[in-house]
Amino acid sequence: MALKLIGQNSLQGHGKTMQVMKYKDYLYVGNMVPGIGTIIVDVTNPSLPLVCGEMPAYKNALCSKVQIVDDLMIINYECRTGKPAERLGFSIYSLQDPKNPREIAYYHVGGQGVHRTWYSGEEPYIFVTAVPEGFSDRMLLIVDIKDPAHPQEVGRWWYPGLWTAGGEKPDQPQGLKYKLHHAMVHKDRAYLGMWDAGMYILDISQISNPQVAGSINWGPERGGHTHTGLPLPRRNLLVVTDEAKGLPGEESLKAVRILDIKDDKNPRVLSEFYVENEDYGRYGPRFGPHNLHENRPGSWQSDEIIFVTWFGGGLRVVDISDPCRPKEMDRLIPPPVAGMPPTQVNDVFVGQNGLLYLTDRAGSGIMIAEFTG
Repeated sequence: MALKLIGQNSLQGHGKTMQVMKYKDYLYVGNMVPGIGTIIVDVTNPSLPLVCGEMPAYKNALCSKVQIVDDLMIINYECRTGKPAERLGFSIYSLQDPKNPREIAYYHVGGQGVHRTWYSGEEPYIFVTAVPEGFSDRMLLIVDIKDPAHPQEVGRWWYPGLWTAGGEKPDQPQGLKYKLHHAMVHKDRAYLGMWDAGMYILDISQISNPQVAGSINWGPERGGHTHTGLPLPRRNLLVVTDEAKGLPGEESLKAVRILDIKDDKNPRVLSEFYVENEDYGRYGPRFGPHNLHENRPGSWQSDEIIFVTWFGGGLRVVDISDPCRPKEMDRLIPPPVAGMPPTQVNDVFVGQNGLLYLTDRAGSGIMIAEFTG
């Protein structure tokens, strides 16, 4: 496989970017700065991406995540500043006019709002990572959007100890956080990155009453910050990332792990992939795994090749055809735009057109690459 950078845009000074999704000829880009709305980028010409709009912004609300299926888009609103935010929840938009999204509904959560959502269109539910009133940290809300104009909560789940309003008290060891990062879903199973509690699998066959089917944890000595679990159903595999918060040697090892989930009551690690023997210090404050390309509807899909962002280590393409021996196929470390620090590649969306769309939390905006092979 060969990767080549072909386009870049710093988004008119709003280049600290997070999640990115593509719909038709447009990108919708979440931002890392509170009060900056989701940015719309025309990528008709991928070598010359052009900002063509920005979604409404709300005071002290972070709009860093976005999900799109068909012509529905979900945007989060989260408060991470401690200051009152104008919105704390998520919105559903119609993309019938892609340059001018129309809000269909706003769902208020309160508390600290919504960190992340998962919506694939394969089920009529949004799986929401939130900190509602009465909870001390992130938990799962399940919201029915059969009628997108009238979303309704139908289920919830949380790690025991997080519901402080119900008298619960955290039981995790000091210095660790047992909380949800986000869920990815396939049929009647939800795969939850649970930060320092590892990986959880929920049985959601009764959507109003999710139950733990199985779990596994390799932290804190080796791992922690468990972020994403990407199911590969045909192969009974789960690809899991632990989010790097620093450089190797400054924290416990952060890796990509390949799990066998044929028996989801007893998931087991088949292999680890991590990067060794590089000059980490020249890559900025973080070097290690973060987000995966999620094999979403309307995107390029594979269960043998994964694309994983690596912060200062750019983007890594990994062959997992042998799940016990993952190997790097290629990498791309995009240069920053003039005047910006080294890129910290944050998210990746791989299009059916053979193009990759990357974001950078350090300020260089969005980057477009092509891949062949």
